[in-house]
Amino acid sequence: MRALPVRIDAVLVQALIAAALSFAHLHDLALAAGQDGWKAWAYPVSVDLLLVAAWRRLRSGEAKAAGWCWFLVALTASLGANVATAGLLDLNDVPDWLRILLAGWPAIAFLGGTLLAHGATADASTREHESASEPMTSEASVSAPELPAAESEPAPPSTAPVPPALVTLARKVADEHRARTGTPIDTSTLRARLGVPLPLAEAISTHLT
Repeated sequence: MRALPVRIDAVLVQALIAAALSFAHLHDLALAAGQDGWKAWAYPVSVDLLLVAAWRRLRSGEAKAAGWCWFLVALTASLGANVATAGLLDLNDVPDWLRILLAGWPAIAFLGGTLLAHGATADASTREHESASEPMTSEASVSAPELPAAESEPAPPSTAPVPPALVTLARKVADEHRARTGTPIDTSTLRARLGVPLPLAEAISTHLT
């Protein structure tokens, strides 16, 4: 059996080397600041995990501001350790402010990871809710015209004043309907989307034309 050729990605190798060096610098800095034992190894792990979480959020294409914010926080922590251990900082005499910063980093990393994970879950729930409510809207728009069939005469237009806030909401619904279907929204669909009585829906429709 002929062995399959192994393809080596130079970019991947370079990324692994950079990650290993950054990991070692973070470990050395944490160790110099008094975080010995397993704690010194946990610091670079938390920085790398926050970088990965932020990068995945950026790749998802949603809430890019949060993704970039936490990506820059983790990248600053990684680059700061690289610069600090490059001879610019005496590891035998770490300043107090750096010790305080390292002591508070676990809480910062936990906050960033939680917000990134919670934001992704909330976005997914919103998409599921929108996709689940879309068929209901379509069904309501089909069945709504059958309601006035039992009436002997069409209901006269309502002369009651319409609140401006309701008109603004109806205009937004109408714009979304036009953008999605390419046609103006009819009174029955507007009534179903807003959940208002038919006379009030007809009164609102007069403000949309």
